Amino acid sequence: MLTLNGLRKNKDLINNIDWNMTPEKAVDMYLEWGASWTRGNEFVSGNDESIYFVLFDWEAKPQVTLVKRNMKEVVELAKIPVPKDLFHEAWHEDGKKPGGTVHPLNETLKQWVETVLGSAPGMLQ
Repeated sequence: MLTLNGLRKNKDLINNIDWNMTPEKAVDMYLEWGASWTRGNEFVSGNDESIYFVLFDWEAKPQVTLVKRNMKEVVELAKIPVPKDLFHEAWHEDGKKPGGTVHPLNETLKQWVETVLGSAPGMLQ
């Protein structure tokens, strides 16, 4: 599993992060057969994958987890410690009851992560 420093060094991985992917969209695309598993006009195939960040509200330390999901599995790639207030704000904003829930990053936390990774728009072109 990558740390923040390890992830910063992996520009290819950073450039493949789907900042708009959410846990719900990923489940819909990769696990809900027939629901809406398309990308644009293409069906998601066994070779497709998404790399995105999530919040696990059950973790003791406030952190975001970078995951890679495809039709077969989800793999945790990296964990990045985040400020406690940003972590709590994000899962409260999601509106789901905490406790064993996977949440998307809100805009504030997303921008914070992009900044610490050095991947704010235009930085890794």
